Amino acid sequence: MQPLQRGDSGSAVAEVRRMLATIGLLDNTNSAAASEFDDATELAVRHFQQRRGISVDGAVGRETYAALTGAHWTLGDRVLAHEAGRPLTGDDVTALQTQLMEMGYHLVRADGVFGLSTAQALRSFQRDYGMVADGICGPHTLRALRQLGRRVVGGRPQLLRDLVALADSGPSLLGKRLIIDPGHGGNDSGVVAAGIAEADLVWDLASRVEGRLTALGVQAWLTRGRTNGATDEQRAALANDVGADLVVSLHLDGSPSPHANGIAAYYYGAGESSSTIGERLADLAQRELVARTGLLDNRIHGKTWALLRLTRMPAVRVEIGYLTSEHDRARLTDPRFRDTIAEGLLVAVQRLYLPQADDPDTGVMRIPAQAS
Repeated sequence: MQPLQRGDSGSAVAEVRRMLATIGLLDNTNSAAASEFDDATELAVRHFQQRRGISVDGAVGRETYAALTGAHWTLGDRVLAHEAGRPLTGDDVTALQTQLMEMGYHLVRADGVFGLSTAQALRSFQRDYGMVADGICGPHTLRALRQLGRRVVGGRPQLLRDLVALADSGPSLLGKRLIIDPGHGGNDSGVVAAGIAEADLVWDLASRVEGRLTALGVQAWLTRGRTNGATDEQRAALANDVGADLVVSLHLDGSPSPHANGIAAYYYGAGESSSTIGERLADLAQRELVARTGLLDNRIHGKTWALLRLTRMPAVRVEIGYLTSEHDRARLTDPRFRDTIAEGLLVAVQRLYLPQADDPDTGVMRIPAQAS
């Protein structure tokens, strides 16, 4: 869809304003402005985007519109069931997933998407409580959910399961399955500055990371080739199909200001719903890269971007410098610097699996020396 932004008007804007008013972010009582994308509408959109972990630009594109559409559903407003090819999404799905997880049923995260894993968890609940296990959340299932409380206490149940699974997988990278995602590609060059395209640099970087992982016995896949691209949904589907343990997505940033610079890392997170292991990997990658490169530390952040949200395993996206910064660009175009980045990412992945007692200080571990 064509993004809606300040200055636009019409029925589509009126619908956006209505949805913002429904969730309490906009006063839509002024009929004269009911179809105008004014300053108040832009401010409400920015507030909504920030709260939902969406890139804050004040415009309503496909991602923001989908999030707005799902935001006004509450659990009980409609019957929920898995629909192959077009799963239901919305805050009511998130509420259902959260309650199932708090009762001890296994889900990767409360992502607001009614997929197969949500249907399976719901069937397990229904079987446990003597109901027809059809995986449909209708009036009878909803009534049972409301009558029951949490079964797991002493911490977030999914966090406990994730930590146990991580420990059980062992510290060795041998046999682990990783997806390396070079962003953009094909007709999408990403950020372009001084004739240098983001898509080309991250492809080169991803190839360096893949080579190092393969040398350690890791099964590694790239989400695209040198000249083609893929949507985030297709990249997430690949990761899910191969049963990857982790996803690392590589990007460069850009800004109208030539002074913007530095590294940032992102994991799935919005409100109380987040990927704890993804957050841990993002933190390790951020700290390793900052320590090894000296680039500005722009911290880690929770986002709900499609690749982070739709993967069934921890996923991180690392923005490794600003291509629009003369300082960052000079370093990113140096192959030796990209080798340093590749090593830092590999060390971050290894440290994720190490027991706390064996975890070395940031910036000191050298994987190639240990693997020889």
